[in-house]
Amino acid sequence: MVPTLPAFGGVPGGPELLILLIIAVLLFGVPLVLLGGGVLFLALRSDDEDAEADRIAELEAEVERLREQVDGDPDEPEGDDRS
Repeated sequence: MVPTLPAFGGVPGGPELLILLIIAVLLFGVPLVLLGGGVLFLALRSDDEDAEADRIAELEAEVERLREQVDGDPDEPEGDDRS
């Protein structure tokens, strides 16, 4: 005797495939988008840190140059005799 019920479920149709697609997007798509956004954020942030480090190095060099200029100025008298 052959059973009237199939051994396996039927092939999923339109609504079932749509539900499976939504589940796949939620399980894999959302985490991938979040991970990609995090990597992009960190990459942009590291570029800003490099720019800030370059700017700090420029400012330190400028301060050192100004200190040398002030210390090496022979026209200015020594001491604090401002009256």
